Amino acid sequence: MRPDIFLESTAGHLPKATRTVALDGNSVEAKRSEILNYFCQTFDLYERLYDCISDERGWYAKAISLRHPLIFYFGHTAAFFINKLLADGQIDQRIDAEIEAQVAIGVDEMSWDDLDEANYGWPSIAALRDYRAKVRARVIEAISAMPLTLPIAWDSPAWVILMGIEHERIHLETSSVLIRQLPIAWVQPEAHWPICLQARRDRLTVPVNQLVPVAGGQIMLGKTDLTYGWDNEYGQQSVILESFEAASMLVSNAEFFTFVEAGGYENPLWWTTEGWAWKQFAGAEHPTFWVGSLDDADRLRLRLMTVETPMAWDWPVDVNAHEAAAFCRWKADATGRSIQLPCEAEWVSMRAMVPGDQPNWSPAPGNINLEYAASACPVDMFLQAPGFYDIVGNAWQWTSTPISGYDGFRVHPRYDDFSVPTFDGKHDLIKGGSWASTGNLALASARYAFRRHFFQHASFRYVASKNKGPRLENPYETDEQVCQYLDFHYGRTYFDVPNFSQALARAAIELCPQGGRALDLGCAVGRASLELACHFSQVDGVDFSARFIDVAGQLIAQGSYRYTVPVEGDLVEYCEASLADMGFTPDHLSRIRFSQGDAQNLKPKYADYDLVLAANLIDRLQDPTRFLRDVGTRIKPGGLLVLTSPYTWLEAFTPKANWLGGFRENGESVTTYRALQLLLVDQFDEAQTPTDIPFVIRETARKHQHSLAQMTVWRRR
Repeated sequence: MRPDIFLESTAGHLPKATRTVALDGNSVEAKRSEILNYFCQTFDLYERLYDCISDERGWYAKAISLRHPLIFYFGHTAAFFINKLLADGQIDQRIDAEIEAQVAIGVDEMSWDDLDEANYGWPSIAALRDYRAKVRARVIEAISAMPLTLPIAWDSPAWVILMGIEHERIHLETSSVLIRQLPIAWVQPEAHWPICLQARRDRLTVPVNQLVPVAGGQIMLGKTDLTYGWDNEYGQQSVILESFEAASMLVSNAEFFTFVEAGGYENPLWWTTEGWAWKQFAGAEHPTFWVGSLDDADRLRLRLMTVETPMAWDWPVDVNAHEAAAFCRWKADATGRSIQLPCEAEWVSMRAMVPGDQPNWSPAPGNINLEYAASACPVDMFLQAPGFYDIVGNAWQWTSTPISGYDGFRVHPRYDDFSVPTFDGKHDLIKGGSWASTGNLALASARYAFRRHFFQHASFRYVASKNKGPRLENPYETDEQVCQYLDFHYGRTYFDVPNFSQALARAAIELCPQGGRALDLGCAVGRASLELACHFSQVDGVDFSARFIDVAGQLIAQGSYRYTVPVEGDLVEYCEASLADMGFTPDHLSRIRFSQGDAQNLKPKYADYDLVLAANLIDRLQDPTRFLRDVGTRIKPGGLLVLTSPYTWLEAFTPKANWLGGFRENGESVTTYRALQLLLVDQFDEAQTPTDIPFVIRETARKHQHSLAQMTVWRRR
């Protein structure tokens, strides 16, 4: 429902928030005009928000220690356009190199107690207003001149423009939160940011929340609509949900007060270790935006963006994820129900009950997109589905799901650090949007995440559910050596040189057509083991490095693994190894066992193999002779030993006295191949003439190692 009158009559009206731009259309020039209007409206709206700062200290003092002062963000969104357009080649000159360096990089709130005391020489407000005017003119020029085809795709110049617009709309909302955290004396009400007048001042009159059933079933996550999206929204993930119950309304200030009144902030039983540490650090006794003393609860006040009002008990409570989760644990204990925060898929299943989406709302179904108020409204004002209020809008809703990429996730090259730094298991998704959410933030597909101590016009609804969302760690491997091996085993080929592990395994399969059991010694991250499993009934992959084995095991368990490879300097490329894409089936994977082991001292269980593959191993062993004398005991009569090596003997790995070749003895050259013939003659016959197998290891985008490994094949007598 939309009430006829609920805004302050003296406050005017909200600035119109133009709806987000669809990527398709029938007319290129009409779409260009639409993008131009969307940019100008966004730029103007952002500047009007800063009219709420009445004291210069509000521009230059930090609202919170983990963020820059607002003067930074006033320039940051404009500089973002210039930096991205330069990177995309749409412009060739900066406007103000000094300003663009000062306001280029924001702050990731790395932890709630990571205090940043650095001093910055910020530009003046006048200088930034002048700078923004110049940026506005430059972007308008770029929009007018850019080549444009429909639908707009990732590689379109228009995508970079939309990226800048949606980035500024993100900061429109986050800046409103920072303004809300400034001292009240430094801000002022503005006519174009009116608050909601409807509020119950007596908490006993607030409607009681109820649990409403929600059917389970298959939920498909991932963006499908033709609007701008951030990279983490793309890809797909299928989730099977059990039926659950969800709170009819967002948790109100009155409902949350029951937790506070019961001593919820005094009992560590309801808090995680991380949450209790934050509570103690912050000295929190009640929600941050409650003003006053709990000793006189009837006189508590509520801090909004520019004013304090008597407590609006029926508005959604503004809390961080720690507080929301603590409430759920307390309520679960009090009710004996499995009360928890919803996972992402549960929210998506509820969102499907609300018809329509941006840009086709008329009007918006709730307090969102700046269509109703510049504050929250009562939790029972916007009925959006049978039994449910505020599935969309009023306040963001914390979930229990840490953000990660869906299957098929790709990083957009023009903003490669937008999502991935948050894929660390420490940033939880918020869903639904708040009153200040516009553009992409107001879409059903929006995926934003914050650290659990963070505030973002966010409340929550609880569910009674057996569904568990994933608690994921960072899926992007960044260890330099591990990443290099992952790229060597599963990445692109370079300079038309075939994948070494694949080529080697296939050569071994041709030599051992009968199949049977195989041992891959020095398997590293496992590509050759996987290839062998397509032919052999059992494959043991063994490596001395527990780190490599762990990665190989996770790859088998998950079916994919993400990693980074260096481009140049600090720049990296984000990659994914997908076993399904490479043709490996569950049957293949079931044949593999990865384990840690020392090739020079294998356990007795490693025996009776039809094939032992030792790829590029012998010149990395401390005592290769010991290995070669032992390995014959692991192979069946008639079985094969396949060795490869570039014979790169280094004292860092092998004492020079233990080198098999690469030196002179009695004035004569000793080669490794000749040493192998002498060492293996008692147990093996040489099965074929040695051959060279090339391989390339990438170091950076423009530096690669090109090597030749000699492959020798020996048949056990």
